[in-house]
Amino acid sequence: MSDQSPRLSLPFILPAQAQKHVTHNEAIELLDLIVQLTLLSVSQATPPAAPQEGQAWAVPAGATDDWAGQESMIATWRGGGWLFVAPQDGWVAWVADAAAIHVRAGGVWVAQGDLQDLPGIGINTTADPVNRLSLRAPAALFDNEGGGHQIKINKAAATDTAAMVFQTGYGGRAEMGLAGSDDFSIKVAPDGATWRPAITIAAATARVQLAEALQLAPGAEPVTAAAGDIYFDSATAKLRCFDGTGWHDLF
Repeated sequence: MSDQSPRLSLPFILPAQAQKHVTHNEAIELLDLIVQLTLLSVSQATPPAAPQEGQAWAVPAGATDDWAGQESMIATWRGGGWLFVAPQDGWVAWVADAAAIHVRAGGVWVAQGDLQDLPGIGINTTADPVNRLSLRAPAALFDNEGGGHQIKINKAAATDTAAMVFQTGYGGRAEMGLAGSDDFSIKVAPDGATWRPAITIAAATARVQLAEALQLAPGAEPVTAAAGDIYFDSATAKLRCFDGTGWHDLF
């Protein structure tokens, strides 16, 4: 029977062993180092002049003084001296001077990305070269941080498109935004292929253009009205407008 555990090399307490507390404390000391591992550096080659109890470093190539010959080991200051522990591939550590998570792989400590400039992100789904940010969820929340909040869609040139597309079964049914120009437009499609324009708002004049007839649902005269209000009267079949003082038939 081995006197150490196979993965972390923790010392076993053997039968009829004297001073069992010594072996137990050695194992606790190793666990205290390895679990939630924090390394002050993976590149510092010279031991610090005044290390603190429990501090640890990954010893790089070319180490000097008390670390000479201990390359690739973890050096931790314990009880007034250096304790060296051999790390294994797969260990994860926070490296303080790099402010980054590192993973031991291929015998070296490899810094993990800081989630900047990623090629893609998939949340509960898989991102692809076109949909580089992909989310599969019943809802998504973009919250404020104490003030307002904006979502920006930017395009390179006026002839490009910056728009939102609404789909059924991954087939487009409606699109709104800047489609091929800087005028804001809304268009619809019954089948994802046959697109028809509905509304266009000119960027230069703010004039609204309807591509098809505007249908007003018939209704009763509004209880309150403001100048310019229009409705189609269900009782008289007349289109009516409020001028600020009273209603008038438009035809």
